[in-house]
Amino acid sequence: MAEVRYEGATRLYEGTEEPAVNALDLDIVDGELLVLVGPSGSGKSTALRMLAGLESVDQGGVYIGGRDVTLVPPKDRDIAMVFQNYALYPQMTVAANMGFALKQQGVPKEERVRQVREAARILDLEPYLDRKPKNLSGGQRQRVAMGRAIVRRPQVFLMDEPLSNLDAKLRVQTRTELADLQARLGVTTVYVTHDQVEAMTMGHRVAVLKDGFLQQVAAPKELYSRPANLFVAGFIGSPAMNLITVPVEDGVASLNDLSLPLPDDVRAEVNRRGLKEIVFGVRPEHLELGQEGTSGEVAVVEELGSEAYVHVRIAHGAETELIVVRVGGETSVTRGDFVNFGVTGANHYFDPDGDRLDAKPVPGAG
Repeated sequence: MAEVRYEGATRLYEGTEEPAVNALDLDIVDGELLVLVGPSGSGKSTALRMLAGLESVDQGGVYIGGRDVTLVPPKDRDIAMVFQNYALYPQMTVAANMGFALKQQGVPKEERVRQVREAARILDLEPYLDRKPKNLSGGQRQRVAMGRAIVRRPQVFLMDEPLSNLDAKLRVQTRTELADLQARLGVTTVYVTHDQVEAMTMGHRVAVLKDGFLQQVAAPKELYSRPANLFVAGFIGSPAMNLITVPVEDGVASLNDLSLPLPDDVRAEVNRRGLKEIVFGVRPEHLELGQEGTSGEVAVVEELGSEAYVHVRIAHGAETELIVVRVGGETSVTRGDFVNFGVTGANHYFDPDGDRLDAKPVPGAG
């Protein structure tokens, strides 16, 4: 096991003007499961491949266990990578697939068998050791790919969207198994996904990337409750945070009939920047139907059983906005109803350029 460090790591592809990964500074502690998350093109997979040695580092460096591995070949970095497509040898049995790297390293057969069986026991693959990949389910194949990584006993696991080929139910089950496995093994793990729900449920910390830049790195709860900027606020959370541009006057923001007095630190920052409008953010669970405030027409009701999400269309200047409100699963609200809603707390305030307006520094903001 080992800590991992990116130090100003940059990757610029030939023929492009903007780096795919731009001056990435990121410390990953020994034994941590850190998730890199972001939309397509954010640089998350490139950052992982830079750590693996599959992409060159044009500026800066990457370190594993305090050792500079920037120019070290992939085979000498003591890492194991799990890919999206499993990459199993179809002609080999599960046992042979899992033990192949050990065989290539010249590990004696008796020791190979012992390590493969131990990994199979951890992953509940013992009944399948004599099968070939075509006779396994998608989840079982992914566990075989994990087993192949485990038997190598690397310092770092690298996982590049390993669950994206699984169906929704199996993804939920397998991500739970992976998180539990990582906790039991205690191996430093860097995990890439575009699925923010997956990121939030698995990671000890989550690093959010956009256009090659690190936006914020924090524990999931911190990321959700205190996003560093507008991008993180809109990206993290399902459904997303409601974000709406509102005018500000004398320390009070206005959303139609809803008056929103600004906290003192936000008011001071608004005055310092001379802002006439800000972006107001509120999560669906911090709105409540039936409260005094503003009103609108119900456009959609998403019924999820234990809860529902009500999409309310409100007038906002010359435009309309959709506001999402979380309610209990027994709601009687239907499409076409007119409803009032109010804010119950935990508001967020941003500069229209994207910065968070709270005076308190945001951990991990980049």
